[in-house]
Amino acid sequence: MNGPQVTRRQMVMGSTAWLLALAAYGQTASRRPEAKASAAGHISIGGDLTVNRLGFGAMRIAGGDEVWGEPKDGAEARRVLRRAVELGVNFIDTADAYGPWVNERLICEALHPYPRGLVIATKGGIVRPSAGEWPADGRPEHLREAIEGSLKRLKLERIDLYQLHAPDERVPLEESIGALADLQKAGKIRHIGVSNVKLDELTRARRVARIVSVQNRYNFTHQESADVLDACTRDGLVFIPWAPVGGSAQTVAHGKGELEALASTHHVSVVQIAIAWLLAKSPMMLPIPGTSSVAHLEEDIFAGNIRLTAAEMTALA
Repeated sequence: MNGPQVTRRQMVMGSTAWLLALAAYGQTASRRPEAKASAAGHISIGGDLTVNRLGFGAMRIAGGDEVWGEPKDGAEARRVLRRAVELGVNFIDTADAYGPWVNERLICEALHPYPRGLVIATKGGIVRPSAGEWPADGRPEHLREAIEGSLKRLKLERIDLYQLHAPDERVPLEESIGALADLQKAGKIRHIGVSNVKLDELTRARRVARIVSVQNRYNFTHQESADVLDACTRDGLVFIPWAPVGGSAQTVAHGKGELEALASTHHVSVVQIAIAWLLAKSPMMLPIPGTSSVAHLEEDIFAGNIRLTAAEMTALA
């Protein structure tokens, strides 16, 4: 996940169909199942890490829209993290670039000592010279420094899933991945993932090291990584979509009402249908919706209870 995204709940309240769906949702809220991440099922990362198939993307708990600096409400940020774990989330995604460095520290402050089975995935290879900048730095020396910093901030001896945040056009991808492979051999990394890669870059990375996951932008509005998702589904790599909702305003506009109508049918929100659509898209999909609000977190996790039929998925294609 990179840079500021469109706030997902902006503009939605201006939609008549949305208001109808929300009203229906409120009428049935008292009868709905409890929100639990386990309702989405499970997924295996690298063959030895099993997590619930609804994770939490922690980017939004730091620094507002620019993902820069401390959260506006640090106590609420910590409450969100703790509530996520209470709801069964055992996969949390972060990066040293979020804050920068703030996000990882907040996770440690809120959750350490970590509950058994919690997988914290972090990323390195992007730096933040200023609030609006996200340049890649894939130099092996930088990645070695980055992972030592993440280990210290998270109070871990080994990171279960460490992801190259983005390829650096100034550095051969093979050198960046090779550095992570060396760190894996040294016991600093359990599994290696990549992020923001094209299909040919994924192929190149897999020639250097065992890659177990890909984190690319993918949602109902943005499906440019469909070929990468297909490769992950075929080969058993976990696909972690960043910006999994993509902004409700964008989603509704792109869907021309299909998502809103389906949300009304299921008595849920458009955001929840967008997450359910991801879960149904591929068995290797591990959505990581993120928020800085406990209420929105609970709405997101409830999406794991929604089951879309083959006919509904075809209608949304």
